[in-house]
Amino acid sequence: MLLAIDVGNTNTVLGLYQLEGAKPELAAHWRVTTHRSQTADEYGVLFVNLFEMNDLKPSQVQAIIISSVVPPVEGTLRHVCETYFHVEPLFVEPGIKTGMPVLVDNPTELGADRLVNAIAAFERYGGPCIVVDFGTATTFDVISAKGEYLGGAIAPGLGISADALFSHAARLGRIDIKRPAKVIGTNTVTHLQSGLYYGYIGLVDGILERMVAELGAPARVIATGGLARQISEDSRYIAEIDDMLTLDGLLIIFERNRTAKPRGKAK
Repeated sequence: MLLAIDVGNTNTVLGLYQLEGAKPELAAHWRVTTHRSQTADEYGVLFVNLFEMNDLKPSQVQAIIISSVVPPVEGTLRHVCETYFHVEPLFVEPGIKTGMPVLVDNPTELGADRLVNAIAAFERYGGPCIVVDFGTATTFDVISAKGEYLGGAIAPGLGISADALFSHAARLGRIDIKRPAKVIGTNTVTHLQSGLYYGYIGLVDGILERMVAELGAPARVIATGGLARQISEDSRYIAEIDDMLTLDGLLIIFERNRTAKPRGKAK
């Protein structure tokens, strides 16, 4: 089995793929909170417990691939993989075989998760396409018809935007961010919900509109991440929602490196 791990600023997502058979299949997946200060043993106990809840054993894992945007956690997870799974992990980092040209000024600056998403989106949906990942930040990634990573944009996530508003406006209390019944609110709660929800949709669609215009051709827009389903409901551009996009991208990259750079058990 392959364990794919995507470490984000807020959440860490794990996916366990069954590699035997004609086509790899996702056997289980979990989402946990990313803790920068958590020890290898704490992460190890958490991962082992998740496995046991699904009647799985760490010894079933033959390979591990990791993408991370949180450098302080990477060394900890490497130790977890070697101690609890006895596997040397493969990290998505410069030098790994991806099969996608990255046409930006400094390719090493590109977040591993964004490249993974781009690879999965092109493999599944073709190009040109745009991936919108609703995470701590909302990222936009543009892939050409030939499968080249062209660039993108980064905006504050909806949660960050809401936190900034609540922390700087003393008379505004925190609310649940959700789609209000009407755009024109009739009380403070619905005023806030309307501004946050529809304002953020305006941000997303405004960026997508300009990206499509710059491309000069229709592009398929794929959304992923925690708020993808909520925001996509009223977007004029988002055509697909793919919750497993990042995990599937890690699987694709693993397969592309499987023969080029095999990984054995850690000693």
